[in-house]
Amino acid sequence: MPASTRVVVDVMLKPEILDPQGQAIANALPTLGFSSIAAVRQGKRFEVELAGEATEEALDEVRRAAATLLANPVIEDFEVRVEVAQ
Repeated sequence: MPASTRVVVDVMLKPEILDPQGQAIANALPTLGFSSIAAVRQGKRFEVELAGEATEEALDEVRRAAATLLANPVIEDFEVRVEVAQ
């Protein structure tokens, strides 16, 4: 059986979109002793296991899935990257 490959899809709100959850976290941090953090943006991480190698065709399929299902392209940006095995 061929080795699988992990691909990570990071989804974040576009910079111009208000992030109330990130703001709430940022506002709470100073009361918990974290005074050097100025801002927080909250996002999502998806880990996708490919059946084989991360070919350009397979990565294109992950990008299509991200644009169709994992992210809302109107308000979110996403990045697809191959995770290096540790």
